[in-house]
Amino acid sequence: MASELRALAAVSAAVAPAMAYARFATARLAPGLPRLGALLPVLALLPFLPFAFSSIHLRTISAFSLVWLCVFKLLLLAAGHGPLHPSLPLVRFVACAALPVKVMDDEKRRKPTSRRLAPEFVLSYAAKAAVFAALVSARCYREGMPAYAVVAFDGAHVYLMLELFLATAAAAARVVLGAELEPQFDRPYLATSLADFWGRRWNLMVPAVLRPSVYRPVRARHGAAAGVAAAFLVSGIMHEVLFYYITLDPGCTTGEVTAFFALHGACVVAERWWWAARRRGHGAWRWRAPPRAVATAMTLAFVTGTGSWLFFAPVTRSGLDKAIVAECEGVVAFLEEAGRKAAAAASLVPS
Repeated sequence: MASELRALAAVSAAVAPAMAYARFATARLAPGLPRLGALLPVLALLPFLPFAFSSIHLRTISAFSLVWLCVFKLLLLAAGHGPLHPSLPLVRFVACAALPVKVMDDEKRRKPTSRRLAPEFVLSYAAKAAVFAALVSARCYREGMPAYAVVAFDGAHVYLMLELFLATAAAAARVVLGAELEPQFDRPYLATSLADFWGRRWNLMVPAVLRPSVYRPVRARHGAAAGVAAAFLVSGIMHEVLFYYITLDPGCTTGEVTAFFALHGACVVAERWWWAARRRGHGAWRWRAPPRAVATAMTLAFVTGTGSWLFFAPVTRSGLDKAIVAECEGVVAFLEEAGRKAAAAASLVPS
């Protein structure tokens, strides 16, 4: 744990000046090739930083934040688009560039922002952390579960792990910036379609960068269907890159994850076509939409079924799932020991 904290400090010490340089270097340059040229040193540095971590979780989260989101944000900055702008205050620029967060637009903000975390936020994520710890503890029973339960178990594990890590980054950013942030997840277990799941509920920092960088440019030239397919294809490729950072084994990047996202992109296009046909159709095309509960069940069944087939297959085949669980168990044990020590220390303090 101490070595990972040192690595975190070293990576932070490299990222902060790199993002500060990106802000000042682009401030006097017009969007286009001049900005891109100025950003090349930063773009070349970022892919190497996650290798500082030996922890699978920290290496993965840093690769997601720096190699995917940050690189795409900087490329958008070079083109004069996206959430970053040289006029932003330095601290906000650095935080928004390096962390998987997005500051909420003024028109979406409903109340004054505060640096304090809302009690409901803390309670919600405390409950999710408890459920995640219970899942980690129950992992030993996974082998005896039926296939459908294994898929649900793994899906819940991935969802809670991602949301807890991203929420930690968001909480730190909110305390530092004192700004309201866009939600990173919005109850994906309530999605009523694939477009709803991927576009409005699951890991929303990804569509926030894929829309301006991939979907809109492709849509402008080739139409909405091509834009959707291109965005999912790029997402699949970037997930393959993340799998390399997770495993450090090029042999684990088999293309199955790319196929998973390409399949979902094609299905989202088919969904859009079906909705359009229903709106303008007659007779047989005037099918009623299924009830919300049925639509949610169908959506989650498709996501988990195809995920078990294509997304989780390389993970389980390589034994990576066991390594991830072992690391989670180590973190849970560390937190339990820290809690016991804190409780013991508190009992020694006179009231």
